[in-house]
Amino acid sequence: MQYRRLGNAGVKVSQVALGSWLTFGRGVDDDTARLCIRRAFELGINFFDTADIYTKGAAEEVLGRELKPLRRQDLFVATKLFWPMSENVNDRGLSRKHVFESIANSLRRLQMDYVDLYQCHRFDGDTPLEETVRAMDDLVRAGKILYWGVSEWPAEEIENACRIAREMNACQPVSEQPEYSIAARRVETNGVQRACGQNGVGMIVWSPLKQGLLTGKYSGGNVPAGSRAADEKMNKFLSEIMEKQGREITANVDQLKPIAEKLGITLAQLAIAWLLKRDAVSSVIVGASRVAQVEENAAAVDVSLPDQTAREIDTLFPAEQFQ
Repeated sequence: MQYRRLGNAGVKVSQVALGSWLTFGRGVDDDTARLCIRRAFELGINFFDTADIYTKGAAEEVLGRELKPLRRQDLFVATKLFWPMSENVNDRGLSRKHVFESIANSLRRLQMDYVDLYQCHRFDGDTPLEETVRAMDDLVRAGKILYWGVSEWPAEEIENACRIAREMNACQPVSEQPEYSIAARRVETNGVQRACGQNGVGMIVWSPLKQGLLTGKYSGGNVPAGSRAADEKMNKFLSEIMEKQGREITANVDQLKPIAEKLGITLAQLAIAWLLKRDAVSSVIVGASRVAQVEENAAAVDVSLPDQTAREIDTLFPAEQFQ
């Protein structure tokens, strides 16, 4: 495994992180989750990402239980808050009340004294940004979180959060977690990548394989048994993508196959290696329903992607077209 600084922060995270969206507590059984987590750790992955909303806390519980036997200082654990966790009017958003109550609940489910990275899962237009920044800074000072970040925030609000933190002499966000892949390149056109680069914010990107579409397994509209598209617990978002862009994406992926074969790597490794060459990317979050997927994705950090290959990919998947 190879490691990078998280933005301008001093901490180093594995270039491939293991996520838990649609998998832990939902799409895979606990035994499989345990095997994937342990294998990831054996391969040098220190970065594990989750969120309170993932199966309403179940993903955090699985991750906490399986990480507990490991030495805490060897781990970099991230979770998130924002989405409603109940019908309670204050059990949502980024108010100071919800921030403090949510971290308490997440720490209980994770069985940890602190999380390394606490992320605001979306921007909250109902809460003054100053309130959220101060709440996050107070959690850092209290030792409940070490760093804080954001996810899927507009470029303008990333810049505002950094500016406000500087003005308040508070801790700045160190990360942004956007969707980013060969087939989802809006961070390059909506200013997010630029804002992150200019403010020392590291991008932790999710869905690097576009829900599996970039692996080549769905070529020609094929839906193999055992795939995410065939699993009703995990295919909700993929089904929507396949309906809108599936044919276009898979047709272009077919043209990537000889490129990957020439390099002696899989299409998944090609997609992850491409991301690791992009500006401001600190880590790539992968999901896994089998140990073999963890092993395949982790090996992408050893791929040296030629500049010519990157240009060929850019031609097949232009940023302006694949948002």
